[in-house]
Amino acid sequence: MGKGEPQGYYAASAGPAPARRPRLSGRFKSDICVVGGGYTGLSAALHAARAGATVVLLEARNVGFGASGRNGGQIHTGLRKEQGELEDWLGALHARDLWSLSEEAKALLRELIARHHIACELKAGLIIAAHSRSACRRIASETEHLERSYGYTDARLLNAEETATQTGASVYHGARFDKGGGHLHPLLFVRGLALAAEAAGASICEESPVVAIEDTPTGVEVRCTGASVFAGRVILATDAFTGAIAPQLDSFIGHVESFVTATAPLPSSLADSILPGDAAVADTRHVLDYYRKSADRRLLFAGREAYLGLPGDIAAVVRPRMLHVFPQLRDVPTTYCWSGTVGITATRMPHFGKLSQRILFAHGYSGQGVALATLGGRLLAEAALGHEERFQVFARVPARPFPGGRMLRRPLIAAALLAYKLADSF
Repeated sequence: MGKGEPQGYYAASAGPAPARRPRLSGRFKSDICVVGGGYTGLSAALHAARAGATVVLLEARNVGFGASGRNGGQIHTGLRKEQGELEDWLGALHARDLWSLSEEAKALLRELIARHHIACELKAGLIIAAHSRSACRRIASETEHLERSYGYTDARLLNAEETATQTGASVYHGARFDKGGGHLHPLLFVRGLALAAEAAGASICEESPVVAIEDTPTGVEVRCTGASVFAGRVILATDAFTGAIAPQLDSFIGHVESFVTATAPLPSSLADSILPGDAAVADTRHVLDYYRKSADRRLLFAGREAYLGLPGDIAAVVRPRMLHVFPQLRDVPTTYCWSGTVGITATRMPHFGKLSQRILFAHGYSGQGVALATLGGRLLAEAALGHEERFQVFARVPARPFPGGRMLRRPLIAAALLAYKLADSF
């Protein structure tokens, strides 16, 4: 099931990719060199080129090969930490600035889709479903706080019966329906973002893995095998794989393999009762289930994670979770399975910063990168062009390295996340 393209159903439904872009060849100069052809890098290239900079973007494989072409496609409000947590940790003013940027992220996403006519199956509506009574109370408290303190009125609470009607599942204690959230086809979006960046004047080179970056007094040399770019500024936008290029950042990045499956198209009776409003769903577990319907009425269901390698049969891992939520799908086959590496941070907040005055980075969107990474690219472009104020809102968030050193880091992360998984049972 799901053999072939690593993006599974997304590649099958998106159709053939545009003609492969050239490898980097020879030596080039540019104002900005972007490393990474996902949401962050493409958005950075688009915004920098639109501002008049010469931009070369280097992608190790092809556009959308990584998490930007494989993820759940969900658009979330806010950040992985709730606003109350951020206020306690960072103070009210910093938390409010982060909230403003997270709202801008959703608006930017929709603006780019509309401006560049990106056909990516954008739909409104995200349900945060409570897996326990205590989670239901937390959702209620945060929803009330967002309305009272931030004027956010796009979210409303659902009781258990309403949640069952909206999801087609009877396993939840309640939920929040957020019409400001939503979902899209991630591979179509990333391809559209690449075309928009090229139309703005950015040059994109595929199959061009970076092997070294040298910061010199006059600029930064970014080297590929047999080719290079000499740039005034470099943007690292490689998320989970940033440590391979910048080892000094390796301890700040955790790797989680997330699994996604797609069923066959649902029979009409099931398609009409499961997610009848076409919202996406994410539950409140630490190791969460998240799902949505595709344009051709399949259920795209993601759940379970791996920290120390991939299972041999993704369907065998994910399907039991799907059937727990939707036992009525027991006779509907799973037809596509795929996985993607998610970059997480110890704080679950995006990690923005500078390795030097000329080298900037952003990574670690911790599962909420569709909107946040797109905004991250805009903020990186602004900073590379000398306007760092908004970039610094995220860069000022304290980063915390994962413990354990290179040999023990992944086992320790796995142990910590296993503990969270066990806590989900209570």
